[in-house]
Amino acid sequence: MTANRHSRRKSFRLTLFNHKGGVGKTTLTVNLAFALADLGKTVLLVDSDPQCNLTSYLVEADVVDKWLDESEGNSGQTIWSALRPVIEEGKAPKLIKPYERSEGIYLLPGDIRLSEYELDLQQSWIDCLQRKIRGFVETTALSTFVDGCADILSADFVLYDVGPNIGPLNRAILMDCDYFIVPGACDYFSTRALKTLGHSIANWIKDWEIISQLAPKDVPQLGGRPVYLGYVLQRFRMYGGDISSGYKEYARVLDRHSYSDVAKVLKEIDEDLAPGSPSQFKLGQIKDFSTLANLAQQQGLAMNDVEGGTQYLKDEAAVAFRQFAQKIISRIAGQ
Repeated sequence: MTANRHSRRKSFRLTLFNHKGGVGKTTLTVNLAFALADLGKTVLLVDSDPQCNLTSYLVEADVVDKWLDESEGNSGQTIWSALRPVIEEGKAPKLIKPYERSEGIYLLPGDIRLSEYELDLQQSWIDCLQRKIRGFVETTALSTFVDGCADILSADFVLYDVGPNIGPLNRAILMDCDYFIVPGACDYFSTRALKTLGHSIANWIKDWEIISQLAPKDVPQLGGRPVYLGYVLQRFRMYGGDISSGYKEYARVLDRHSYSDVAKVLKEIDEDLAPGSPSQFKLGQIKDFSTLANLAQQQGLAMNDVEGGTQYLKDEAAVAFRQFAQKIISRIAGQ
């Protein structure tokens, strides 16, 4: 299926994806990036949510406003600045320099106008099914642009931050990713969301396989085979060294449904899309670190580096995210 896929830098592309909102995707993504950087990895963060939460997390508000005001011009620095030539003029994406946030961490700033790209992607997908070259160019535009930036940085990881939906933009991003992880909160709606999530991704994979087989020679393509690494449990409280009773049952249900509603569904397409036994899909657990999350967002830092908060919680956060990052690296190495 990947024979005609455009050549790209071999950095690992992954996203924390859950179409249910409020599960902390952006906070997890930022803290995972800092943990990977602490392990010596170079990380390119891609803010592909039109809400620009990731950009707002890491960059001062006045700078974000300036970038958004100037994104249409020649000096534009956002993802929209890069993609606009593709959408409006049928040209190649414009290469923009990623913003260096700290050692080993770089950012491609988001833009509210990504919503315009998303509107076009709905038709682009149909055009791909009709073997129209423009459909392939537009559908792969973000992938092509990100590849150029990852190459400049020699990035080890590309982390996409995505919005909470199953729209055409997230579909194109998931099909560009090598891996995805499901963040799940300990609540009823998070467990319910897994069923539609698993089937949506399975359908996208099957659709892209058809598109790939129909594709004209030498058109750019996406990988189309995101591997499910597992889930990360979060937003629960501890008591006596264990998950407190009010959250424990949700944790058990989430663990069970992660396998039955996501891993098993993908394994029916191809065992390699969700490798491993049920116990291997739990990648980590990030408890409720109280005020640290808010302080981290206000200061643009990892939870363990903020000013304020209690030191023992910051130490626990450092350990939790380091173990999460190490588990991801280990799972990928085992593929």
